This record gives sequence, C-alpha cells and structure tokens, in this order.
Amino acid sequence: MTLHIGFLVFSGVQQLDLTGPHDVFASVPGAKVHLVNKTLEPVKSSSGLSLIPSIIYGECPQLDVLCIPGGVGVGELMEDVLALDFIRKQAANARFVTSVCTGALVLGAAGLLRGRRATTHWAAHHWLDQFGAIPVKARVVQDGNLMTGGGVTAGIDFALTLLTDLIGETEGQAIQLQLEYAPAPPFNSGTPDTAPKAVVDLVWNRGEAGRAVRTEIVRRAAARLNP
Repeated sequence: MTLHIGFLVFSGVQQLDLTGPHDVFASVPGAKVHLVNKTLEPVKSSSGLSLIPSIIYGECPQLDVLCIPGGVGVGELMEDVLALDFIRKQAANARFVTSVCTGALVLGAAGLLRGRRATTHWAAHHWLDQFGAIPVKARVVQDGNLMTGGGVTAGIDFALTLLTDLIGETEGQAIQLQLEYAPAPPFNSGTPDTAPKAVVDLVWNRGEAGRAVRTEIVRRAAARLNP
C-alpha cells in the first residue's frame, strides 16, 4: 500500500524546512511524496530556490502524513482561506499532522493546536499560546498524531523520529545511515541556550521588523479562531 506524504509548498517557504524531511521521506520504500499548492506554478523559496508543486489541492489524495514547512511566507499562508481549508480537510483523516519550524503557526491558524503540545522555531515560540497550544521547548514534540519540529534543521530530526512509527526503528536507522546524518557543527550556537549572548542579540535584532509584521498576522489569525 502506498504511503502518501504531502508537503505544502508556497512562496517564501524555507527550502530546508521542506527539502530536509523530503529527502528522509522520499527514501521510504513505497512512499509517494507530494508537493501541494493551489496551482502547479513554480514558487520561490526564501533563499530564491525555485520549487515546482506536483499536485493541486483538489487533486491531492488523502495523505497519511501532512507536513507544513515554515519560512517568511507563512504570514500570507496563515490568512490564505484555500490553504487553511485544505489543511483542515486533510488533517481530519491524516495519520499524522506535522510541521517544521514556523509551519506550526499555520497549523495554529487552522485551529489544529488547541490544547496540544507543540514547538516551533525559538524566535517564534512566544506566539504558540495565542493559538491555544501548550508550548514545549524541544527539538521534536509529539502529542498524539500531532508532531512538530523546531527550527529549520530540526525537520530532519522530526522526519527520522516519525519513521519509527511509519516503518520501524531499524528501517529508520537505515535511512539515517544512507543519508549519513551525523551532524557535527563547528560551533555550539544552534540554540539560544548555547549561543553567546551577543550572537543571540544579533539574530534577534535582525528579525525585529519581520516579527512586528508577523505579530499582527498572528493576532488576526488567533482572533478569527476566537471571535
């Protein structure tokens, strides 16, 4: 039986949010991985890499795994009625509903985080509770059939974690070995807890303008869920 795994793809998606777990899931024997959007027109990721959707909303089969990646484009996605409707319909019968990075905010805007434990990128974590989520600071968080990954590179960890449920731990380890996923970064600056304060301040200040815009989008999205 084919395992259908779908990633929402949209303008401004963080490509590694998508391509990291995509490589993991595409390595699963018998899996069919879909890139889903409202049209088949190419979209540009936040880094400028073009991605081509493989199927449109109305033709997408019921997904076993629905995944929403993050990126600068999630603000628009959080107010996209067609996208949110597609997410809700798929989530109703998906085996797993998942996100990477700020894709969790889109799940929140769709009303899928209420009362559920979830994580997201460290710089977006403070918005989760506005959607009724229970924020958890962790690389990967699972609450029933909801699994959320932290920022960007956590998408690979999330996908490998989910493989235990999908195909078993041994096969999951085989895929990890096949991809030679053995991270050994040159710096211990991958989280605000381990990075030097000057580095944390630098990254936080650089994102100030974008946060101001997204704060308002989150406020509107949360208000629609709680009129």
